[in-house]
Amino acid sequence: MDATIIPDGVLLGRAKVPGFIEPRVVTVRDGQVFDITAKGMATVRDIAESGRAAEHVRSASGKSVGAVDAIIENSRTGQTSKNLPALLSPIDLQAIKASGVTFVVSLLERVIEEQARGDKSRADALRTEILDLIGTDLSQLVPGSEPAMKVKAALIEKGVWSQYLEVGIGPDAEIFTKSQPMSSVGFGAEVGLHPISSWNNPEPEVALLVTSKGEIVGATLGNDVNLRDVEGRSALLLGKAKDNNASAALGPFVRLFDGEFTLETVKNSEIALRVEGTDGFVLEGASNMAQISRTPESLVAATIGSHHQYPDGLVLYLGTMFAPVKDRDGVGKGFTHKIGDTVSISTPSLGTLTNTVNLSTKCPPWTYGTSHLLRDLARADLL
Repeated sequence: MDATIIPDGVLLGRAKVPGFIEPRVVTVRDGQVFDITAKGMATVRDIAESGRAAEHVRSASGKSVGAVDAIIENSRTGQTSKNLPALLSPIDLQAIKASGVTFVVSLLERVIEEQARGDKSRADALRTEILDLIGTDLSQLVPGSEPAMKVKAALIEKGVWSQYLEVGIGPDAEIFTKSQPMSSVGFGAEVGLHPISSWNNPEPEVALLVTSKGEIVGATLGNDVNLRDVEGRSALLLGKAKDNNASAALGPFVRLFDGEFTLETVKNSEIALRVEGTDGFVLEGASNMAQISRTPESLVAATIGSHHQYPDGLVLYLGTMFAPVKDRDGVGKGFTHKIGDTVSISTPSLGTLTNTVNLSTKCPPWTYGTSHLLRDLARADLL
């Protein structure tokens, strides 16, 4: 088993398995993928809500559906063989939420996007100008604290206050709906860019699996595909910048907390990103979770509680500190995706999520929703 792609631990995911209409719930044991779908435990949502997710996955009876390496390879191609299972996004009925501007580097890049009004050619000059003007290490500020509010007042006085600075160092986190339940894509799938965008990027992130009670029970990797030019024109276009066909990738599996793998593991993770273009371009970077400015617990609390309930639980992207600025097509032009880019997001505790970039209009359309899943599970007598 390739440990760089599939980590050790208690893994929970979903796969399209030959001979079954409905997606199957799977885990990994001894290099094999096991189908553990069972009546009453036929969705990732059911297992997460059981109160004993890791214990259930460890002990559940199941049947091997193939070697994990072969299934990974089949999933990676994007043109899956009908004779082998292919991985799907490892979540199903959960809401798909995301938090933004949770790292100082991301914060400054969002301010630059806004000031540039979506024009990537202005970004370099603005980056230098804003950094010189701020003159403060924002990474040391606790959002909402008295020192943070003093910095906010100073920035307003200097005329460079931004809505992104508000959510970066202000009292309230930015939480938004990234995508709809059942719409995320998994390992090996294409990720989509809206065709109106000419300045965009991947966002390598950890995503937490959270129950309806607000309990964090596991984590996975995510690509929060972002259209920098669209969001930069107006924050009111966030939905258009973030929620498009195949724009939310998760996987390869959810790793459940089990005592060995915990939230502290997540907090100390370094998330690596590698983009390889068909033009020979390579971009590498990393996002260090230890530098997050709002704790994962506080982001979950901002999402779910007495103010907002999620009966099927949720997945929450935690944000990224990585904002690609490496020039791709010439000096000062910065980074943007090209069709055919391969994006790999990895960390030892969660493995590697790999996807290929295409236009959202060219990716396979999202046609299998919650109603389809429930009907298929009912036909299979799994509800």
